[in-house]
Amino acid sequence: MEIAVIGTSEFVLGFRLAGVRKTYAVETDGRLVEQINQVLADTDVGILVLKGSDMERIPLRLRTTLENSVRPTVIAIGGEEGGLSMRERIKRSVGVDLWK
Repeated sequence: MEIAVIGTSEFVLGFRLAGVRKTYAVETDGRLVEQINQVLADTDVGILVLKGSDMERIPLRLRTTLENSVRPTVIAIGGEEGGLSMRERIKRSVGVDLWK
């Protein structure tokens, strides 16, 4: 399983430097939606990282799909995370509460 990161070039740069191979720089809303759909179709991706403000820019239907997605698990950094904490997202994707 791999990690994918989608966002502005500044957002994905740190992940790229940290060794994440699947980083996608997008600047427009249309390209953001297109790239998210491509990553959702990629069976190798287990975690999708987005900026919280980008989650607000995508259509409601796609945002709901991302918030309910188990694979890939979607992590929004900064801003709203769809009402789920990081702990709840990990529990949902792994199946156990790692904090217990």
